[in-house]
Amino acid sequence: MKKSFFLTLLIFLSLIIAACGNTKENSSGNNGNTDNANNANEASESEAFTIGVIPAQTEGSMEGAMEKLQTILTDEMGREVKVEVYPDYNGVVEAMNYDKIDMAYFGPLSYVIANEKSGAKAIITQLIDGEPFYHSYIITHKDNPWNSLEDLLEDSSEVKFAFGDPNSTSGSLIPSIELKDREVYRSEDDYDFESVRFTGSHDATALGVLNKRIDAGAIDSAIYNQLVDSGKVDGEQIKTIWESEPLFQYPWAVHQDTDEETIEALRSAFLGIEDQEVLDAFGATAFTEASNEDYESIRQAALKEGLIEE
Repeated sequence: MKKSFFLTLLIFLSLIIAACGNTKENSSGNNGNTDNANNANEASESEAFTIGVIPAQTEGSMEGAMEKLQTILTDEMGREVKVEVYPDYNGVVEAMNYDKIDMAYFGPLSYVIANEKSGAKAIITQLIDGEPFYHSYIITHKDNPWNSLEDLLEDSSEVKFAFGDPNSTSGSLIPSIELKDREVYRSEDDYDFESVRFTGSHDATALGVLNKRIDAGAIDSAIYNQLVDSGKVDGEQIKTIWESEPLFQYPWAVHQDTDEETIEALRSAFLGIEDQEVLDAFGATAFTEASNEDYESIRQAALKEGLIEE
């Protein structure tokens, strides 16, 4: 009887010890999970916040301003911010699509494409003299005989025409729609001009016209005016022969997974920027808030051209 009692007691004590051990292990495991989560959060906060920028102007001319912007945002955000100008517009779209950047400065068209591909969300845009709008211009050298787009198109077979980047709104999308409507341009391989080329940036287009390497080109009005005001381009030597309807300005868009606290910190930082070199790099006088709905007209134009799907 005693033997049976002690055997039962021994089994009972063994079960208690095992249960305590499991509890301790579970507690230790939970602490480990908590530590891992904390470490992940700390790692996220310590990683640089990365921003990709389209080359609205050639990369070298934007370098100093981007370094200043990087410093301003790092100070305001309380974490390291890295700003990089990409070689072309599509590179920024793909960087956002493949989670290589946290934020991007897009043209309206490249934003619409990025929004469709990756859910990028517009939060900031720029002002030009208090208004968030700009135009597409077609410009030519003052020595040329054309004073309107109609004049130019009468001599289309003699014209060397240039767009900017293929994914530029004012440098490609909007003027190409106008030229298609006038039945002189159908695609980059099918047109009535002597030649068509893509310069890759707005300042390259302006300089091409100024130096008579091209006869006419499409350009962002705000950047063109900034190039003239800064003396980089002699505005007396160039004339504007066509102007589009107003277009909503270039957006700064965040990755779809960006939290609201970070978005608010970014908005606050951009709205406070007054550095003239930074503003000039974007042809801006200030920054203001933006939303996805502001780009609906560009979305419709992109749908018309088959650049995005319904």
